[in-house]
Amino acid sequence: MAVARLPLIVIDCPDPGALAEFYGAMLDWMTDVSADRASVCAGDGRCISFHKVADYTPPLWPGQDRPQQMHLDMIVDDLDAAEAAVIGLGATKHPEQPGTSYRVFLDPAGHPFCLCLN
Repeated sequence: MAVARLPLIVIDCPDPGALAEFYGAMLDWMTDVSADRASVCAGDGRCISFHKVADYTPPLWPGQDRPQQMHLDMIVDDLDAAEAAVIGLGATKHPEQPGTSYRVFLDPAGHPFCLCLN
């Protein structure tokens, strides 16, 4: 028997509202923002939460001086279209691209995430 129903991913960042707006727009999920935290949720209970950290320092990928500790893979049907969309939302494409079936980006707070072909 499972102990929990659904995992909730919680990401530290300097500006929870900005990051929730970014991921909410990318995933087309509902956004809920308060002073020190925010979240984006799908209609089926899946959520990502963002918590404010005063002295936040973004990870440095691919090195491990400041490890990423976790990242999100977003499944897409068209890498080029998805790349244009996330850049338009405020992501930056990382200069190191180690694969061909996925692309690495940084969200507005510097967290790495990947767009991966379905």
